[in-house]
Amino acid sequence: MGTDRRPFSVLASSTFAFTICFAIWMMFAVLGIPIKTQLGLNETQFGLLVATPVLTGALTRVPLGIWTDRFGGRIVFFSLMLACVLPIWLIGYATQYWHFLALGLFVGLAGGSFSVGTPYVARWYKQERRGFAMGVFGAGNSGSALTKFVAPAIIAAWGWQALPQSYAALMLGTAVLFWLFSYSNPSHRSAGGSTFSQQLAVLKDPRVWRYCQYYSVVFGGYVALALWMTKYYVGEYGFDLKHAALLAACFSLPGGVLRALGGWISDKYGAYKVTWWVMWVCWVCFFILSYPQTTMRVQTVDGGMDLALGLGPVSFTVLLFVVGVAMAVGKASVFKFIADDFSDNIGAVSGVVGLAGGLGGFILPIMFGAIVDFTGIRSSSFMLLYGTVCVSLIWMHYSFKPQGLATPAGAAPLKRAA
Repeated sequence: MGTDRRPFSVLASSTFAFTICFAIWMMFAVLGIPIKTQLGLNETQFGLLVATPVLTGALTRVPLGIWTDRFGGRIVFFSLMLACVLPIWLIGYATQYWHFLALGLFVGLAGGSFSVGTPYVARWYKQERRGFAMGVFGAGNSGSALTKFVAPAIIAAWGWQALPQSYAALMLGTAVLFWLFSYSNPSHRSAGGSTFSQQLAVLKDPRVWRYCQYYSVVFGGYVALALWMTKYYVGEYGFDLKHAALLAACFSLPGGVLRALGGWISDKYGAYKVTWWVMWVCWVCFFILSYPQTTMRVQTVDGGMDLALGLGPVSFTVLLFVVGVAMAVGKASVFKFIADDFSDNIGAVSGVVGLAGGLGGFILPIMFGAIVDFTGIRSSSFMLLYGTVCVSLIWMHYSFKPQGLATPAGAAPLKRAA
């Protein structure tokens, strides 16, 4: 009976820990706004500030995934959280731009927790339940919304310096709780004789790189928007920090919580079909979101007529919510691909795919800021995302064509969406 409860306990404790890690990883989405005002940063500098933790979280995913395969997820996850506590605390004492960038690199380790928890949780479940289990764990992405609910209140009450200090204490407490309620299973570790290069040999498989490309859109785009939207609401619609963060959470919350639903849908309908429709939904929404606030004068038979085109905050938030739901489902469907195709080396593969997604989340906010500085159009960030989804749809369409034609006789053919 006790053994039967272990998978649930591992899933619950890992999901909670990942939620807190993700909330801390995304803290500059809110914390960066008063820092930008205090330091007088431009849009590009703000983009670099919020994206810096994402870089470390991305670059550490490969080694963390491999260490999880070799040493077990419990010890790696626990050690990772402890390593983040001091850098988070020190942010409250930073005074210069480079201080925040340097400490942000260390805080970014928290983002690497995804490539630890994914293989750790997956190996406690049978293959037919792994999509759902990893979807539940991935719902920890909702930590981004948690930051948007909690951080503005803390900053308003005690100043921005109180936020990193509160988060440092929260991370320490989470590490202790995780250790108390998680378990280890030696049979889940890779063979001890396996070397670093041998574990990475699987990266020669072209499927891995396809999954990297998909994940850079659904996860990299999610991270970038989660970091950027609070500031977007402040600048575009004039909301204060509290209300801007609350509206931005309408994207972040479904983008995290509904990942479990995405796991269930992927188990039922297949990873390819689900990922394909996710890309199409994002494509349509980004097309509409890309349109800037526009005024024009049209000459009619009765004279001039002024027209104003653009999204109001309500319609903008609704479209952003739809994108959040689609990305939540897409994040789960990509990792369903990995669990099905690489069940013996989930840690290494998920680490590489997570690296691609994390690098997308690092590069995009910087590009958002640079494009806004260059064009002066805030919706240009959605124009960029629209272009990336166009490329993704074309690549996905043609990359699966040979695989569909090569289906063995007697097997159900893999259908491409038309």
